[in-house]
Amino acid sequence: MVPSPEERRRDADPFLYAHRHRDDIVWMSQNTNQLPTDPRIEEAIMEAVRTKEYNLYPHARGVEGLTEALLADIGAPDDYRCLVTNGAIEALYILTRAFLSKGEEVICTNPSFMPIHHQIRLCGARPVELPVYGEPYKLSPERAAEAVTPKTKALLLIDPLNPLGTEYTPEEVRGFCDLAEDHDLLLVHDITYKDFAFSHTPAHDIIPERTLDVYSFSKNAGMAGMRLGALMGPPGLMERAVEYNTNVLSANILAQRGGLAALRTKEDWMPRVVSQARRNQEMIREVVEGVEGCFLPVYPSSTNMFVIDISGTGVDPTMLQDEMLYNHHVFIRDGRYVSREFGENFVRVSFTIPEEGIRRFARAFPEAVEKLRK
Repeated sequence: MVPSPEERRRDADPFLYAHRHRDDIVWMSQNTNQLPTDPRIEEAIMEAVRTKEYNLYPHARGVEGLTEALLADIGAPDDYRCLVTNGAIEALYILTRAFLSKGEEVICTNPSFMPIHHQIRLCGARPVELPVYGEPYKLSPERAAEAVTPKTKALLLIDPLNPLGTEYTPEEVRGFCDLAEDHDLLLVHDITYKDFAFSHTPAHDIIPERTLDVYSFSKNAGMAGMRLGALMGPPGLMERAVEYNTNVLSANILAQRGGLAALRTKEDWMPRVVSQARRNQEMIREVVEGVEGCFLPVYPSSTNMFVIDISGTGVDPTMLQDEMLYNHHVFIRDGRYVSREFGENFVRVSFTIPEEGIRRFARAFPEAVEKLRK
């Protein structure tokens, strides 16, 4: 149903509008996973509710077995340690506070997941944003090396890359690791989308003593609203990180029970999620190719989202976002969220949603673009 002018004024915040109408919204704006996983995950959460486990604080280290399962999931070295956090965003906040000081620099990309850059700035440090919106749509070790200065403290490697969906080859990851070794840098490996990759090379297999892995349950297990993540790394780095962990009472107990169940059943459901996600992005590709002035910079994506370049249409991405949401109830994301410099060229679209949602997108997107085309 198309909202009235009064509703539009009241729901000027698109996220507020989307949440109010969530039962009828195709949610493609935040890379959340809405595909079926495993009923044992929900059963574990509900058992914690039934037994009122939430009446008590969780153990500071997390529920028994969770950290071990997380370390096993990433294939961590034997001495690696794990800190359970309220989402990956808290893990990133802890590590930026622990390791960055005023005046230091972190090599990043643009586009990127910009909330991390905000956390870097909160420490008085500076994100050095290297442009990657152009072939090959990812950072190269050589380009990163050119940006190193005496102030460089760390390299942020989002792998695969949000929002473009690009993955790094084993040779490229080794190149970044060599760079970290040569210049005494910390390598922050954000592996949020690793389970969707065609191939993933862990930096901790190469330089375990310099790597911190950031993990999320939001994308693979579909637990975005539960807020569960982790920070993992070698003893020396983790001892320092834990000093900056203000959350000494651990993370949401319901999320932890669900997360542990997700890890224990992952081999049963993750392949199905990935398979459906790849079919969904193929359906989106067919639609985009039929709209003049639009193209996919990266295809296939190694994550659960990619960007659609709309620069050839003359359509503003905010206007397209609003047209799709308010008039079609399909929620995509304005590219400016992930890049101030390049975001006017694209919208970001995630596709770990039921196939009916993809079909609704397929009907709405060409119509919305043609309505707004200049």
